[in-house]
Amino acid sequence: MSAKKTAKSLKIKPQITPETKCSMCPGAKCCVYVTQQIDKPRTMEDFDLLLWQLAHKNMQAYKDEDGWFLMSLTPCRFLKEDGRCGIYSTRPQICRDYSNDYCEFDAPPEKWFKHYFRSYEELDEYCRKKFKRWDKRFEK
Repeated sequence: MSAKKTAKSLKIKPQITPETKCSMCPGAKCCVYVTQQIDKPRTMEDFDLLLWQLAHKNMQAYKDEDGWFLMSLTPCRFLKEDGRCGIYSTRPQICRDYSNDYCEFDAPPEKWFKHYFRSYEELDEYCRKKFKRWDKRFEK
């Protein structure tokens, strides 16, 4: 059996390393959203504000071991069609500091979320369970 046939029959996959991982990531998963840490919502007023934020398009919220975050699902404007960075040599420091040792390519981040609200409706449902008087929050 020739070496060519052996490699084909074994279906050898390229080795995934931090240096090659980004080129294998479909859709540049880490470059299609922005997160901002927010204060922990505690009161009905806090959750009502978060509900207003999720009423806007492409907004989500989550809680993980580091706290509460608001997430805007919006791709970086410098992301090229092939998933590479269009300003790689002049990219911001936060992009330079990002480590892909264990990233969205390896596991979806929501796997680690304690709470994850993808929509207004999901947060509203959570609030109705958390606060018995949720629907009466506007009454004086």
